[in-house]
Amino acid sequence: MNISDKYEAVIGLEVHAQLMTKSKIFASDDTTFGRPPNTQVSTITLALPGTLPKTNKEVVEMAVKMGIACNCNIAPYTIFSRKNYFYADLPKGYQISQDKFPICEGGFVDIKVGELKKSISLTRIHLEEDAGKNNHELDEQFSMIDLNRAGVPLIEIVSDPVISNSDEAYAYITEIRKLVRFLDVCDGNMEEGSMRCDANISIRLKGEKILNTRVEVKNMNSVRNVKRAIDGEIKRQIELVEKGEKVIQQTRSFDPSDGSTFPLRSKESAHDYRYFPEPDLPPISISAEIIEAIKLKMPPLPNVLFNQFVNEYGLSEYAAGVLTDEKETASYFLELTKNNTNYKAAANWILGEIKSYLNESGIQMKNFMVSPASIIELIKLVDDNIINLSGAKKIFIELTKGEKGTAISIAEQLNLIQNADQDQLSQWVNIVLEKNPEKVKEYKNGRKGILGLFMGDVMKLSQGKADPKLTTKLLQQLLDN
Repeated sequence: MNISDKYEAVIGLEVHAQLMTKSKIFASDDTTFGRPPNTQVSTITLALPGTLPKTNKEVVEMAVKMGIACNCNIAPYTIFSRKNYFYADLPKGYQISQDKFPICEGGFVDIKVGELKKSISLTRIHLEEDAGKNNHELDEQFSMIDLNRAGVPLIEIVSDPVISNSDEAYAYITEIRKLVRFLDVCDGNMEEGSMRCDANISIRLKGEKILNTRVEVKNMNSVRNVKRAIDGEIKRQIELVEKGEKVIQQTRSFDPSDGSTFPLRSKESAHDYRYFPEPDLPPISISAEIIEAIKLKMPPLPNVLFNQFVNEYGLSEYAAGVLTDEKETASYFLELTKNNTNYKAAANWILGEIKSYLNESGIQMKNFMVSPASIIELIKLVDDNIINLSGAKKIFIELTKGEKGTAISIAEQLNLIQNADQDQLSQWVNIVLEKNPEKVKEYKNGRKGILGLFMGDVMKLSQGKADPKLTTKLLQQLLDN
């Protein structure tokens, strides 16, 4: 038996999402990413004597949005607390966070791994301010500190320890990132640090109910690296236990070069932070009316759209999944369903030509220049047999080049209008049949599959203008007589 088959992992994830506000959580400092170091720091962020913080209203609304999306209970009363610890990148010597009264409690996030569907229960979502950033690589002798990020608003989404493996963790983080992007509360960019994940990992013998010593792994800058770090840490802990050694509670970091983790420091317990209520900030009351007003401003969530696309529009789960991966793609598809009921054609255009164009051009859906109205026109022209699909794709290429005018006007310019004239179609069909007497005999002798060969020759002869439905009907009439 494989040693790893003896054990199971118990994983809880803490996802920090940087909220997309223009100013910080308790001060008016700018939050734009990429500014010169230490140029976005005020006396309030530094907590200098005589200054007082003030809660950013938009931060609270964004946290409530995320709580609603994650099926949480929104607290009618919430307060901030001081979390005391001393790091060089924490200018106050404490972090304003939430302890006993988080803004959101409970809730769950549904995930799917292969055919397995699972609800990942949440402990809480709370608000806090970010710390600054240390850089140990710019100078050989000194660590450099950039405090621009200090005070930037965060929500921390804390799952229960119910994740069983790295695949579930991968699916969970992907779903969280999708939600924050749909809600416009965070850009979800892990590479820039605007979304970060800490993994709390322990192992136990399969069937046991106890929670063993956990290790926290930090500093993963992609969803893939979270998965790799979890796999590496599980392997390390199993090897320790098999050798008769103990797993030590500590904070570790991830080395992407080999997928291993290495120690940073011993892990603090909650009492080490000496939490106490923040004396300079009043409590926040959130009424049912406020929650309902926030709900009304929320966009349709990806799981709701997924079910709509499958159950109402008849799309496959694969197509619905791709269409709801990004808010911009889902929004574009919804535009295509206005004044158009050929939902499958609309989905095929996005999954096919549009996605290919975006990938080849290296641009995002939000920057796609062809309007939904133009794609709807292409769909209708094909449905009405005015142009064929091949011609529609040629028109699409012209539209991506910035060609002005409607799809039909471009079709006329490119001579792509299909010919439905009965006499002209009969002429093309007769020419093809006269040129292929042996193939005609084969068809009459029962080889019906070569109808497509005749059809292809007619399309070549007509330069793609022959109406395919009428042409097929004519071919069958002549060949079957």
